[in-house]
Amino acid sequence: MLEAMEKTQACPTPRQIFGTNLRRARRLKEVSQEELALRSNLSRTYVSEVERGIRNVSIDNMGQLAEAIGVPLKELVDPAMFAALGENLS
Repeated sequence: MLEAMEKTQACPTPRQIFGTNLRRARRLKEVSQEELALRSNLSRTYVSEVERGIRNVSIDNMGQLAEAIGVPLKELVDPAMFAALGENLS
């Protein structure tokens, strides 16, 4: 039973994958959370919560964020897309 729980915790949720990839893409483009929020017509707090994986983001808002950062949405939901960049962009 404990082993199953450890596997669950090791595997990021789709929400966490999107948030992590959004943060990495944003940092690669040297855009602040505030600037991304302005570009996407969302609040900076909302962007922060999405990036930390604590906000359940709608597909519409995912599209707005992807467009605002200039990255295709499919790349932001791909677990392997930005993984090679490592933790220094997280």
